[in-house]
Amino acid sequence: MQFKRNLELATDLYQLTMANVYFNEGKQDQEAVFDLFIRKNPFNGGYTVAAGLEQVIEYIKNLKFTPEDIELLRKNHPEFTPEFLDYLKDFKFTGDIEALEEGTIFFPLEPIIRVKGPLIEAQIVETALLAIINHQTLIATKASRIADEAEDDIKMEFGLRRAHGTEAGYFGARAAVIGGFDGTSNVETEEMLDRPSMGTMAHSFVQSFDNEEEAFETFCRNNPNNSILLVDTYNTLEQGIPNAIKVFRKLKNEGVITGNYGIRIDSGDLAYLTREARRMLDDAGFTDALICASSDLDEYLIKDLKLQGAKIDSWGVGTKLITAYDWPALGGVYKMSQIDDKPRLKVSNDPWKITNPGLKKLVRIYGANGKALADLILLEDEEIDTTKPLKIFHPLYPWKKRVLRDFTVKDLLVPIFKDGKQVYESPSITEMANHLKDEKESIWPEYRRMTNPEEFHVDLSQNLYDLKHELLDKVSAQNEEIEV
Repeated sequence: MQFKRNLELATDLYQLTMANVYFNEGKQDQEAVFDLFIRKNPFNGGYTVAAGLEQVIEYIKNLKFTPEDIELLRKNHPEFTPEFLDYLKDFKFTGDIEALEEGTIFFPLEPIIRVKGPLIEAQIVETALLAIINHQTLIATKASRIADEAEDDIKMEFGLRRAHGTEAGYFGARAAVIGGFDGTSNVETEEMLDRPSMGTMAHSFVQSFDNEEEAFETFCRNNPNNSILLVDTYNTLEQGIPNAIKVFRKLKNEGVITGNYGIRIDSGDLAYLTREARRMLDDAGFTDALICASSDLDEYLIKDLKLQGAKIDSWGVGTKLITAYDWPALGGVYKMSQIDDKPRLKVSNDPWKITNPGLKKLVRIYGANGKALADLILLEDEEIDTTKPLKIFHPLYPWKKRVLRDFTVKDLLVPIFKDGKQVYESPSITEMANHLKDEKESIWPEYRRMTNPEEFHVDLSQNLYDLKHELLDKVSAQNEEIEV
């Protein structure tokens, strides 16, 4: 039996269960505000990279329930009233969405996406938004960390075969390019990324020939613009590299090799092997031959290899990037902050899990040198006077204060949908990646370092702080009235 995916049903049951109750109780037209945010930077790092907005836009634009969907829900969920199912027949998103642009650096508790609209609509989109943003943001952040350590070397995403399914490989490759990778081995992405896929050869190619030299020569004659040979099938230093040198010498003299050429090493002591490979290639006169490395790479191993003096021009990173190997989930959440102009918050014993109420915006404050000083979450109707000193303070430890002078302010949330209509056009993948590069230039290195980064200042405005504590006081007073 064949099954087709119904993306409109790519949601958790409780979204529809709640929507059914909202409708039956006449709450469907209440205006709700939800914030999508994270509570902790992934990989214990100092920053996170926004990604996935373009897929969110496509999801919202195409969101509707087909007659087949309605019939399936009617069959499997008798608790859904006929009136609610009739409502779903004409369902579409009619609200407002603001979001961070892809490639923007952000920090915990900051709204990545703000949804404002009729309660049922804002509720039903939660699961899909989280699934899209959680995945791509996580992979883009991992890619950015790897790109930081690989610096100006060529960076290739090689993870499709290890991804959690081909869809994860497809969108993970997209996120990797936003995060700073030059390309991917995933051929399916060529149209989406508007760039050719990248790759070399497998060990099986070498094994399919009677000898390694024949395999290398055949490959180069058929790939004159990308003659990268995998040299560790048998013996890297005593056989693989010498055979590659023989083939390079022969085919370059014949004028066959016309583009990039070099070797790839996928196993062994990469620091030692690549140093020796560089020496052997240079001694043979092939100083422009590339050395590519793969083999379970991540930002930590790349940094370590560079410290050991490895001679690597190109990095093929697979499993640990595409699966976010050391941090399998971003942990993004989607919380209500307002209903019918009434601010709401979620209370927790953990102060970091107490949400920020109200309709909010997010701004970044820059010093005269263009470097980011802090982010400020404030209520939508608040304005900052940049001609006056600005006092900011830590939201949990308000005695930690700072006064800013000679600064500029930038709104980070950009309108995406207004009254259900798209008002934003996604830039190209290259523009997203360049945006991240600009973002990194504006964030001091101590906030971006791989381990033990400094904590970037994310503060609340005085008005938002006061509103939050006013609501907390009300909750506390209500608890005191409860008799146990």
